[in-house]
Amino acid sequence: MPLFLSGLMSGSLSCFNLFMNRGLIPGFLEKWFATWAMSWLVAYPLILIFIPLVRRLLMLIVHAPEKS
Repeated sequence: MPLFLSGLMSGSLSCFNLFMNRGLIPGFLEKWFATWAMSWLVAYPLILIFIPLVRRLLMLIVHAPEKS
C-alpha cells in the first residue's frame, strides 16, 4: 500500500504544482513524468518512515474499545 499511495500522491501533487506554476507548457507530460519520478524517489522512503510514527501517535490519541 505505501508504494501505491506514495505514487498516487506524488504524481497528483507534482502534476498540480507543475500546472499551477507553469501552466500547459509544451512538453508538459514529459516534464511532469520527470518531476513525478524525482518526487516519488523522495515520497516512498518518507512514507515508510512516517507510517510507524503516525500510527504510534494515533494510538495515543484514539482509544480502542475494550473487549467484553
